[in-house]
Amino acid sequence: MIAVMTLTADGKNRRTRPRLHRAWLVAAVALVALVGGAGFRATPGVLITPLQDEFGWSSGTISLAVSINLLLYGVTAPFAAALMDRLGMRRVVSFALLLVALGSGLTVFMTASWQLVLCWGVLVGLGTGSMALAFVATVTDRWFVRHRGLVTGVLTAGGAAGQLVFLPVLAALAGNQGWRTASLVVAAAALAVAPFVWGLLRDRPEEIGLTALGADPATPRPAPPRGGAAARAVKVLGRAARTRPFWLLAGGFAICGASTNGLVGTHFIPAAHDHGMAEPTAAGLLALVGVFDIVGTIASGWLSDRVDSRILLGAYYALRGISLLILPSLFAATAEPSMLIFIIFYGLDWVATVPPTVALCRRIYGPDGSVVFGWVFASHQVGAAIAATAAGLTRDHLGNYDAAWYGAGFLCLVAAMMSVRLAGRASLDGERVRTA
Repeated sequence: MIAVMTLTADGKNRRTRPRLHRAWLVAAVALVALVGGAGFRATPGVLITPLQDEFGWSSGTISLAVSINLLLYGVTAPFAAALMDRLGMRRVVSFALLLVALGSGLTVFMTASWQLVLCWGVLVGLGTGSMALAFVATVTDRWFVRHRGLVTGVLTAGGAAGQLVFLPVLAALAGNQGWRTASLVVAAAALAVAPFVWGLLRDRPEEIGLTALGADPATPRPAPPRGGAAARAVKVLGRAARTRPFWLLAGGFAICGASTNGLVGTHFIPAAHDHGMAEPTAAGLLALVGVFDIVGTIASGWLSDRVDSRILLGAYYALRGISLLILPSLFAATAEPSMLIFIIFYGLDWVATVPPTVALCRRIYGPDGSVVFGWVFASHQVGAAIAATAAGLTRDHLGNYDAAWYGAGFLCLVAAMMSVRLAGRASLDGERVRTA
């Protein structure tokens, strides 16, 4: 809030009603872009079965396109974060939306699997990667000092929940109107969001004579980095890769991606279909994950401002691992109340790992924290890409997804141990940097 002073008729200054800080409007615009981007990324999950029915492509073939999408979604993030420092958030995000519209719109003309790889794998992957969680870190770093963890949680929850909440709509469109209609709706939505972002998003508070929310006006803000964005992204990676915390964070986040976007986000619907559940019903259950994710991730953001982030990460990964280990038995039982318990439990933990991970990158690596988080997030998507393809191949060769669920569950327990081991210090450019 910004207090406004007015001069009264008697010549005295009086404080009037405080004005909402512009940071909240920027966060709201970012939320719209992230929710839209989430909807764009939700489509492949509902296209697997329709594409199999129309073209006869195997789960492994379609999963390859999804894997490339997930991989580029992550690898693009650190370069996009550096490019936002160079060109500004508004330009980068607006162009990303146009890429998504192009990739989604062109899928209606495809006749071969390589075209699916090009459109949904490459174009949509690059576009959504430029609106990834590194965008969240950039927004909160520039515009917030107070409530930074909470805003990170809200934006993260909006993006992740949006992806899952869109699933029933897209599944209904694909089932009733055909998968091409779902793709065209995604393209139209991307085009609709782009002017909104261009008109209202602002890159830095200093551009309009403000400071970040909660920042001391006397504290100088870091100057925008000079030089090429790609060169800076690679340079930051080289420095961070020499520190132990980077590998622990990146390894844990790779497992995070494998157990969420790559496995559950991509294969939960076809796995439920294998057990006799209708696709709209399965999509509705997965959408509930998004609903409970809002609560879990916002709470995680609030907690990351108050609790050691290493403890939070360890708890989140352990609880997720347990939930995945019991999922095969729930599918076998086909009891909706039991599955609902999993959905609630798993949903609260869906992307709760993001706020503490962002907080750790910021505390360890300072001004380079958003770019470092971009690389950590890239590992998240590498894990997701591997899991998406591996789970599809598992289904093709074993006839079910059970091995994929068990494997992801055990990996989450490993990630919990890695998070706890973040205790200690790291050396970066000759300085001793605390991990928390």
